[in-house]
Amino acid sequence: MSSKDPGHSTFHTVPLFIKGAEQHSGQEFDVVSPATGNTVHRYCSASVEDASTAVDAATEALKSWRKTPPEQRRNIFLKAAGAMETRRSELTQYMLDETGCEPGWADFNLDVSINLIKDVAGRISTLEGSFPSTMSTDTSAIVMLEPYGVVLAIAPWNAPYILGTRAVVFPIAAGNTVVFKASELSPRAMLAIASVFREAGLPSGVLNVIYSERSSAAAVTTSLIQNPHVKKINFTGSTAVGRIVGKLAGEALKPVVLELGGKAPAIVWEDADLNLAADQCALGSFINSGQVCMATEKILVHKAVKAEFEKKLVASIAKLFPAENSAPALINAAAVQKNKNLVKEAVLMGATILHGNMDTKESSETRMRPIVVHDVTSEMDLYKTESFGTTVSVVGIETEEEAIRLANDTEYGLTSAIFTSDLGRGLRMAREIETGAVHINNMTIHDESALPHGGAKASGYGRFNASRGLSEWVRSKTVTFKN
Repeated sequence: MSSKDPGHSTFHTVPLFIKGAEQHSGQEFDVVSPATGNTVHRYCSASVEDASTAVDAATEALKSWRKTPPEQRRNIFLKAAGAMETRRSELTQYMLDETGCEPGWADFNLDVSINLIKDVAGRISTLEGSFPSTMSTDTSAIVMLEPYGVVLAIAPWNAPYILGTRAVVFPIAAGNTVVFKASELSPRAMLAIASVFREAGLPSGVLNVIYSERSSAAAVTTSLIQNPHVKKINFTGSTAVGRIVGKLAGEALKPVVLELGGKAPAIVWEDADLNLAADQCALGSFINSGQVCMATEKILVHKAVKAEFEKKLVASIAKLFPAENSAPALINAAAVQKNKNLVKEAVLMGATILHGNMDTKESSETRMRPIVVHDVTSEMDLYKTESFGTTVSVVGIETEEEAIRLANDTEYGLTSAIFTSDLGRGLRMAREIETGAVHINNMTIHDESALPHGGAKASGYGRFNASRGLSEWVRSKTVTFKN
């Protein structure tokens, strides 16, 4: 609904943030809580002109920011981490309101984000050039590292603090400036990232934040990618949209970091600790209602222990996601319907529901309890489609070769897990699985600042986190001179 509706005058409107100041655009739209179905606030939707203004602000700020010493950047980052911790309660509420998540998921988001900012702060001074030897004794060379310039960062709603923070802090730490196209589904949470950095003393224009409602998002994003002042892009989101971003970036000859969808497999071998595996698979499948790109979507269980594991998995789900609690909330009713359709089609093709009841009437159309489906085969959409919700498949296996083949039988390659008491076997399998990460005796969801994060195949390319994540945002310049 537009801002012209007088019935919305009492709601807070989340502004754009350009050149260090809050700005209001001509159009405003509702942010609706998935948990309650109520409007929690509104947001300003950026136009193509607003996006261009944000790029201009970042371009101007780059002139001085790229020259700031590492100590100055580090001090700002540490103050920002402190501000985020001080404002934890406020920021938690924004995320609960906008995404409908559980408090524990919001706490995890803030913990990881605060640690990430601190970690990056400590890495800033590690960006070093080199003084290589040359062929000629009368010529010397210096290889400098310099920032790309203005970076376009795009992040989704499902883990707004983690995904939003990493999208902007690595480029900024390396001396770039950023236009952050935040999700229209979590604008207040993502604006808070810029707010804590402004509080910490980040100069105006270094970080600019905009959002766009869906009908204008494609035009705004295209204009940003094609803007000649934008030099590099990072995008976290679906593979379908990632392909579009990658194509547009390729046409503009601009490098891009893509962290996209997943269909994470978890292998449960016959020698696994089944209690551990059941707990970790339940968490990996259904934490944040399964709305995590690293969520476990396919559990490959050795047939020798499949029946026992399935009993333990059902018990773990009952323990971790008890029936007396409200059903998990997904971002909208369409996400619930997508998951139900995947399960219905699988059942019609011969799969059976091991746990859960799709016909249970919940308090709203955005809620759906965990569903476990077994006897899933490769012909079913549930086998290959990222559900991004409260469904998981169980498939029986007998050999390591079969486990590897089924784990790799997907277009995605973000993360995976292996449960076994034999570390040698786990490492042997890990080398063969085509994913950016493999977690042995832990769930598929694992993200921390010291570990590079990114995918293979249709899950994207490039890396966030650690030194790899920082070096993504500098390029080398070779300077030679006569001695």
